Amino acid sequence: MAGPLLALGVVGSAHAGFTVLHHFIGGSDGTNPRGALIQDSAGNLYGTTAGDSNTVGGVFKLMPDGTLTVLHIFARKDEDGSDPEGGLVQDEAGNLYGTTYSGPLNVDGHGIVFEIAPEGSEKVLYTFTGGSDGGNPKAGLIIDKAGNLYGTTLYGGSHDRGTVFKLARDGTETVLHAFHGGRDGADPYAGLIRDKNGSLYGTTLLGGGSDCANAQGCGTVFKIAPDGTETVLHAFDGDDGACPYGGLVEDSAGNLYGTTTYQGRTDCADGLGSGTVFKLAPDGTETVLHVFSGGRDGGNPYAGLTLDRRGNLYGTTSVGGGCWLNGGCGTVFQLARDGSETVLHAFLDGDDGRYPFAALIKGRTGLLYGTASASGDCHNGTCGSVFALGR
Repeated sequence: MAGPLLALGVVGSAHAGFTVLHHFIGGSDGTNPRGALIQDSAGNLYGTTAGDSNTVGGVFKLMPDGTLTVLHIFARKDEDGSDPEGGLVQDEAGNLYGTTYSGPLNVDGHGIVFEIAPEGSEKVLYTFTGGSDGGNPKAGLIIDKAGNLYGTTLYGGSHDRGTVFKLARDGTETVLHAFHGGRDGADPYAGLIRDKNGSLYGTTLLGGGSDCANAQGCGTVFKIAPDGTETVLHAFDGDDGACPYGGLVEDSAGNLYGTTTYQGRTDCADGLGSGTVFKLAPDGTETVLHVFSGGRDGGNPYAGLTLDRRGNLYGTTSVGGGCWLNGGCGTVFQLARDGSETVLHAFLDGDDGRYPFAALIKGRTGLLYGTASASGDCHNGTCGSVFALGR
């Protein structure tokens, strides 16, 4: 059930201690970081680079002193994957887990699930076939206490519209839901969250029904119960947002928050409007908290949100904010509980980078950490940066 649209026009700006922790040079350190970071108990940051026309991505570790170590470089050979676009998850032993969108080439693969041990050795845990098991995961994974991994694939499944899957510790993959492409949703781009009861929540880029002018639907918010039953919690109609590329975050009251990349009667391939921030209450009531203008407040968020203890939301927009590029270079923003938006940083396409596609994380000391996918004063192509933002 849709609630009111709140096109809030109160926009502030703040310089919140933006610091570039590393800018990629496009060589051995990687290029094009598109996934969210994670932080361990020692303050080390871990992430992925997706690569470019010359490279196929890697996994890196960034220490508090600024030292960057490339833990793994993906290769166009053997059983390895390529093009990791999602972030990582870490278990108690320090092993890292993630996905690649493509590879391996030797079997015309549709992506893998991988493990990186603390010393840097890689193990391929599962290779997607692109058939009923799913294919081409764009997002990272989540892990439960038993070590089971959960994720989404953009394509594959019984109707080739994506899946939600579970990968057990013994390597057994189970498809928990295969999207049909209709009212149940289609093409899950983002990852999942899991509640204390074991239910999974996520978004689909398309599907949801006929209320949207796009014949394929404007996307959904869904729930997968522990028994595998899927429930569509909300289907976007375009006016309240369209094409949620990002995932969800949940507060202590069970409210879900997320973003849509576009807004209006649109095809996700073309893209109209500049996106929204929304709230979905446990009873299904949706409230649009902010509609982006595409100007200095930002536009077209591709990532989900981060929530602090006070109820403030933090996120990134891929464009807007103002820079020499037409359309802007992207922003980092805060949305307060009263609905007011503050731009914490507007990217300038210098050392700071441009086009942040990933969600932020809130670090152990209260700093926000994120990545910009391109530039960063790079002279070799795409490159990108890792940054921190204080209060």
